[in-house]
Amino acid sequence: MKRALLSVSDKQGISEFAQQLIELGYELISTGGTKRAIEEAGLPVLSISEITEFPEIMDGRVKTLHPSVHGGLLAKRSNEAHMSQLDELNIETIDLVAVNLYPFKETIAKPDVTEEDAIENIDIGGPTMLRSAAKSFEDVAVVVDPDDYHQVIDSLKSGDLSFAERKNLAAKVFRHTANYDALIAEYFAQLTEEPYPESYIVTYEKVQSLRYGENPHQTASFYKKANYKGASLANAEQLNGKELSYNNIQDANAALDVVLEFNEPAAVAVKHMNPCGVGTSRGLFDAFSKAYAADPVSIFGGIVALNREVDGETAAKLKEIFLEIVLAPSFSEEALEILTAKKNLRLLKIDIKKPETQTHKLTSVSGGLLVQDTDEGTLEDVELEVATERQPTEQELKDLELGWKVVKHVKSNAIVVAKSDQTLGVGAGQMNRVGAAQIAFEQAGDQAQGAILASDAFFPMPDTVEAAASAGIKAIIQPGGSKRDQDSIDACNKHGIAMVFTKMRHFKH
Repeated sequence: MKRALLSVSDKQGISEFAQQLIELGYELISTGGTKRAIEEAGLPVLSISEITEFPEIMDGRVKTLHPSVHGGLLAKRSNEAHMSQLDELNIETIDLVAVNLYPFKETIAKPDVTEEDAIENIDIGGPTMLRSAAKSFEDVAVVVDPDDYHQVIDSLKSGDLSFAERKNLAAKVFRHTANYDALIAEYFAQLTEEPYPESYIVTYEKVQSLRYGENPHQTASFYKKANYKGASLANAEQLNGKELSYNNIQDANAALDVVLEFNEPAAVAVKHMNPCGVGTSRGLFDAFSKAYAADPVSIFGGIVALNREVDGETAAKLKEIFLEIVLAPSFSEEALEILTAKKNLRLLKIDIKKPETQTHKLTSVSGGLLVQDTDEGTLEDVELEVATERQPTEQELKDLELGWKVVKHVKSNAIVVAKSDQTLGVGAGQMNRVGAAQIAFEQAGDQAQGAILASDAFFPMPDTVEAAASAGIKAIIQPGGSKRDQDSIDACNKHGIAMVFTKMRHFKH
C-alpha cells in the first residue's frame, strides 16, 4: 500500500484531498492539527508517532525529524542498497507528501508581533520534509500549494504523475522554501540592524505576467515585496481600464514617488518617468489645473498622480485629456461615473502613505546588483545657507522648496523652473547642466521671469547662473560644494539673484 504524509498549516481542501487519496489506495500519516482535521472528517489516519515510535516532544517542535520519516522519503527506489537498508531497519517508503509551513509571513505582518512569537513560527520540520521529498521527486510526489491538489489527484486517477509533473512540483517546493527562508533572513537582518549583510537576500512574490517589457520583443512580469507597508503599485486596486503594462508601472511608480513628497493638495503629471508638470494648491482642482498648465503638450498620454480624493470637477478636467493612468487615494462616485466612461483609462486607487521604514533601491547590473537606501532626503534634514547678498522672498522660498522636491525625481542632469506653486519647465537627463537649464527655460518661456530654478547638483561653473539671469530667474536652490562656488555666487550677486545652498545632492541615474 502506498503512503501519504499530510501535515499542513493551511487546512484549505485537506480533508477532501485526504478522502481522494484513500479512495486511490493510500494509507495516511499525519501530525497534530492536520490529523485532527482528517479524523473529524471520519477518515482513518496514522499519527506520526506510530511511524517513528517516538512521541512528539517540546510542544511539537520535534515530531517529524526522524529516520523513519526521512529514510522513507530519501531512499532511492532504484538503489538496491537503499531499499535493503529500509528493510533491515523496518522503515516503509512514503510516496506522497503534502506540507505547507507555519505562517511566518502572516505572523510578522501583525503590528503587535513579538520577537518570541515570530521565532516560534519558524518552521523546521516542514521545510525539511519538503526538501527531502523534493530531492526525491522521481519517487515521491510533493505538494506545497493547496491549489495543486486537484491536478495531483487527476493525474493519480489517470495512472500516475508524469516525470515532468513531479519535477515541476519539486521546483515549486524549492522556490517556496527559498522564499520562506528569505523572509526569515530579512526579519533577522532587521532584528540585528544589518542593512547590508554579507549576503543580500530578498524575495518577491508574483503579481502578474505582463504582455511585454519596455518593448514588445521583451518578456516581463510584475512582482511585489511580501508584507510591504506603504504606497505601492503592487497593492493598488485597479478600478477601470486595460491591464497595466511594464512602462505603465514604471511611470506610475515615478508619479507616486513625486506626489508622496507633498502634504498639501498636489497633482503630478509624469511622462517617461520624469515629472512634466507639478502643481500644489489649497484644493485638488486648482492643483491639477496648475500641473496641466505647466506642460499641456507633454502630459498627453501621460500619468497623473493625485494625493486627495478625485472629485467630480477634477474628474471632468481629467477626462478632457488623453491619459494612460490616474492614480489617487480614492475617487468620488461622481468622479468614477465621469472617468469610467473612458473604458481604456486606467484608474488606480492607492494608499498615499510613505513606507514606515526606509527601504532599499535595487538596481540590476550585468551579473550583479546595486543596493542603496532610497533617497529620503528633504529640506528638513539640512540647514539652508543663503550664499548671496540678496535674500529670497517668502514666496520664492516656497517655490524653491517645491522645485527641490521635484528635481529630486528628475533624471540627472536635472533643472526645474517653478513659480507660484507650479513647475514651469523641466530639463531632464542631459549630459551637461546648462543644457538641461536651456530646455527648462525654453519650456517656461516668458513665465520664467521672476521664477526660481532648482538644480539636483552643484554648478561646476557660472554658465548656468548666466543663462538663468538671461531667462529672468530670481532665486536658485542647489547643493553647493563646487570648488568654483564663488564664481556662481558672484554671478548671482551681479544679477540680483538669491541663491540657497542645501549641501545635499539629488543625483538620479
